Amino acid sequence: MTDAPHVPVLLRPLIAALAPIEGVWLDGTFGAGGYTRALLDAGADRVFAVDRDPSTFRMAQAWAVQYGDRLQMREGRFSQLDQLAGESLDGVVLDLGVSSMQIDQAERGFSFQKDGPLDMRMGNTGPSAADIVNEAEEAHLARILFLYGEERQSRRIARAIVAARPVTTTLQLAEIVARCLPRQKPGQSNPATRSFQALRIAVNEEYDELYEGLAAAERALKPGGLLGVVTFHSVEDRMVKRFMQLRAGATGNANRFAPEVEGPPPAFELVGRKAAGPDDEELAANPRARSARLRVARRTDAPAGRADPAALGMPILNKGEKRR
Repeated sequence: MTDAPHVPVLLRPLIAALAPIEGVWLDGTFGAGGYTRALLDAGADRVFAVDRDPSTFRMAQAWAVQYGDRLQMREGRFSQLDQLAGESLDGVVLDLGVSSMQIDQAERGFSFQKDGPLDMRMGNTGPSAADIVNEAEEAHLARILFLYGEERQSRRIARAIVAARPVTTTLQLAEIVARCLPRQKPGQSNPATRSFQALRIAVNEEYDELYEGLAAAERALKPGGLLGVVTFHSVEDRMVKRFMQLRAGATGNANRFAPEVEGPPPAFELVGRKAAGPDDEELAANPRARSARLRVARRTDAPAGRADPAALGMPILNKGEKRR
C-alpha cells in the first residue's frame, strides 16, 4: 500500500481483531483505500467503500480495477451506510476524523500550517468554515470553539475573529487565534489546533455523523457481524466506548443499592476489554497515529435499537443553534 498518499492507522490490530474476514463488508471512511484494500486482501468477498469526498474515488481508479466487482464504491455519508449498502453486512469499519491527505492539500483548507481557502468541507456541499467564521454570531462561534474544540479561550478568540472579518484564509485565521493565546512553547501543539478542530467538526457535523453512523451499523450488521471503529480524540472515543458499552447491555446505574432493572437484550458483545493503540513500530513510522484508539464489538441477534445521544457524552449545541 505504499502507493497510497495516506497511511492507514492501526491497520494490523484492526485486521487481527476482525479475523477471519469473509463475506460482505463496508468501509465507511474510504479515504485512500487502505482499510478497503486490507479487507479485500484478507478475504472479504465484497467491500462497499463509502466516502462523502468524490475525489477519493478518482484517486482509487489506478488500483481499484484489480478487485473488479469485489469493490463497490459509493459516494455518501457513513451515517447512511445501511441504505448505501442495501443489504446485511458481515462487518463495518470506520476510521474517523480527517485524513492526512486532506490535511496535506492546502486548497482543502484543513491545515493551519499551509495557506489556503478557509473551506474544511470533506465533501463538496454545505457551508464552509469561512461561512461559519464570517456569518455566525459571536456567542455561537464561541460556543462552537468551546464545545467542539475544548478551547478555554473561546470567547476571546471569537471576539477577535468577529473584529477581523472577513476572514478568508487558513493562515489568517491561525494568526488571529495565535494572537489570543500564549506563545507556543517547544513540544506544544500549535495554538490553532483546537480552534481548527472545532470548526472542522462543525462544518462536517462529525458528531452527528458518528452518532447516526453507529446506529446505521447496528441496523446493517448481521448477527455475528463485527464493528471496528478507530478514533483520534477523546470525545470521539468516549462516544464509541459508551455506545458499545450501552448497546452491549451496560445500564450505567451508579447506585449499587438500587434493584437491577432488566433492559432490552444487548445488541452487541464487546470484543476485548480495552481499546487498542499503536505500538512502538507504528508510532516510529507514523507519528500521527499517537492518539488513535481501536474499539471492536460483535453484533448479536437482538433487534436494532437506539442509544441516547446524551448517554454517549455527545456534545450538542443549544436548541436553535444547530446548523442544518
